[in-house]
Amino acid sequence: MKRLVAILMLLFLGTIAGTAQAERLVLVGASYGKNVLAICDTEGNVIWQQETSGPDKGHAGHHDLQFLPNGNILFHDTWTTLKEITLGGEVVWTYDAANSNGNTGKKVHVHSFKRLPNGNTVIVESGVGRIIEVNPDGGLVHSFPLRKGGTRATRLMRMTPEGNFLVCSENPGVVLEYTRSGEVVWEYPIGTRVYGAIRLENGNTLIASGGGNSVIEVTPAGKKVWAIEKQVPATDIQLQWTTCLQELPNGNRLIGNCHAGENNPQIFEITPDKEVVWEFDEFPLVGNGLACWDVLNDSQSERVRKQLNRLQED
Repeated sequence: MKRLVAILMLLFLGTIAGTAQAERLVLVGASYGKNVLAICDTEGNVIWQQETSGPDKGHAGHHDLQFLPNGNILFHDTWTTLKEITLGGEVVWTYDAANSNGNTGKKVHVHSFKRLPNGNTVIVESGVGRIIEVNPDGGLVHSFPLRKGGTRATRLMRMTPEGNFLVCSENPGVVLEYTRSGEVVWEYPIGTRVYGAIRLENGNTLIASGGGNSVIEVTPAGKKVWAIEKQVPATDIQLQWTTCLQELPNGNRLIGNCHAGENNPQIFEITPDKEVVWEFDEFPLVGNGLACWDVLNDSQSERVRKQLNRLQED
């Protein structure tokens, strides 16, 4: 059964100065046999869906995606193939990490990437152990190696406001912040197969511990100041493989909760006071493999609706 909190109505159907707020849409990328990209409304109804090739045999699949300013979606169809598609299903950009920029014959997995405002794409390459930036033609414009010592198997990378790279390294389980020159300027060892980390507006770092079944907030000095572990307080939500994170303008946090089974939401919104105010629970659609998602803001959601309306008219 879909689990939605009553305050959802206040959040999404309320009014500001007499003008209705735009709805919140959720872009999801599920694997583990689901192999689908989809956009859902606040009630979980699918308004757009695209089947994907799925992962290489024996692997988990989609671990990152991005809703682009032009209304397209950037995702990886396999561990090594990145694609940009329109809502009409047209592939308008492809990058083959396995056979580009010196990787032919090498072991490489891509778990994270980011389209930059200048049109270039940052790609984190596990295995070969580097972060690269490529232009729209796939040409290499910048690169630097990830630090040695077991930190070359990564999960998510997110940019900081300063333009640094916040990288989650699975083994030995550490979050590293790199400058564009490759210098490590901050790190936090968490000791688990860490999945996601973002820099908060207050300057602290929010970390999804992955296999540690927790989300923690730490200061630049490494002091833990906030945490939810194993179970969200005052709820029956069990934390499993915590993944993507997002901070909302009101300070609330969106938490990804993968591999948690059909009795737990795959995404939930929690206040700094640890009150859960929204849940996304669409197990029939995404199953137990929703690692990556993007909750769209008002303008992004409005753009999706307009584009889908145009496609229907055509």
